[in-house]
Amino acid sequence: MKISLPASTTTKWRDRPAFCLNNGVVQLITLTGGGHIADFRLLDPTSGSVNALWEAPWPTMDPDKFRSNHVRKYGPAPVGKYLAAFTGHTVCVDYFGEPSEAEAAQGLTLHGEASTSRWKLLKRNQTSAEARVSLAVPLPAAGLLFRRELRLRRNESVVYVEETVTNERAQDHFFHWTQHVTLGLPLLHPEESLVALPGTRAVTWPHGYEGASLFRDNQEFNWPETSAIDGDKISLARPFARDGRGYIASVLLDPQRELGFVAALNWKLGLLFGYCFRRSDFPWVAIWEENLSRKGSPWSGKTRARGLEFGSTAMPVGKEETFARGSLFDAPTFRRIPAKSQLRAPYVLFLSKVSAEWRSIRDIQLGPDRIIVTEERGAQLELEATGLKRLGLGSAAA
Repeated sequence: MKISLPASTTTKWRDRPAFCLNNGVVQLITLTGGGHIADFRLLDPTSGSVNALWEAPWPTMDPDKFRSNHVRKYGPAPVGKYLAAFTGHTVCVDYFGEPSEAEAAQGLTLHGEASTSRWKLLKRNQTSAEARVSLAVPLPAAGLLFRRELRLRRNESVVYVEETVTNERAQDHFFHWTQHVTLGLPLLHPEESLVALPGTRAVTWPHGYEGASLFRDNQEFNWPETSAIDGDKISLARPFARDGRGYIASVLLDPQRELGFVAALNWKLGLLFGYCFRRSDFPWVAIWEENLSRKGSPWSGKTRARGLEFGSTAMPVGKEETFARGSLFDAPTFRRIPAKSQLRAPYVLFLSKVSAEWRSIRDIQLGPDRIIVTEERGAQLELEATGLKRLGLGSAAA
């Protein structure tokens, strides 16, 4: 049953404190512990109320609850503290990947401070047109302040996101900024789904996959198809092609576009989920796939997860290796924020029912007040998105 007005409320998700945005069409839940967007679903009962985001199959906890006795269950603190809190969509700010050995000794963890810190509420309100929640988290080691505002408008299945990074120090700062979006079952299924993005040149990452890599290291290819180690052609648009294998690859989004996107389509469920953003903010998509290969805890050989990690940085290899490698495919792999300055990145996420006849996505574009999705054979879906212009995305085009 639809509610008449958008609402912003406090809630719990798996016994973790959270905020919920709900307008009777969709519901989004974001956690205060690590800032993870944990749940995004259509509320139409005919859709099955499926969470479009991956849910960690192990019990999660807020990162400030992590103690030494949790290492056995989640792994050593630099990784385990992150995995204990990780679910859905997290953000990697300052560095993307592991901290250096010296940084880990100071308590820093995988993918930066934001995902393992407590976020604070800045503002929460609702009107007859929209509900809004604004959160912030200080990153003291990096000298940065990160803010995220989420808005949900009446009767729309679109969430408007505005993020800002503030440099609180009197010197320029070079850093990474990546949206670690993770999908899985039931939305992503090896026999009934695919992912879409406007990719061009791509490369597999240089460090294998714990002895279970699907592809050779440093293997360049053009999105979406490349060769597996055994020579078989594999399309990275199709998830979970080989049980017991995993990989990481980086894809450069089309430099001729102003708008970037990542999307997932499940034709059996009749669901389409996606993000749209400025390519100038996030020119790369790192694709991570874990497909029943990692045997250690908490993975336990039972996890299927696909990361569509759009960001400023090609690979989750940390700062030192990223800076040493420099540009990739003539594109930058990090960002600079001037001293005492602020950077802004707007984007949207959306969820919609689609025809069961849809099998692929040709393109996604933004009009002044709508999201336009084109299927490979030319069929189109238009989603009302009246907040695009305010966000500064309404004029973006392919």
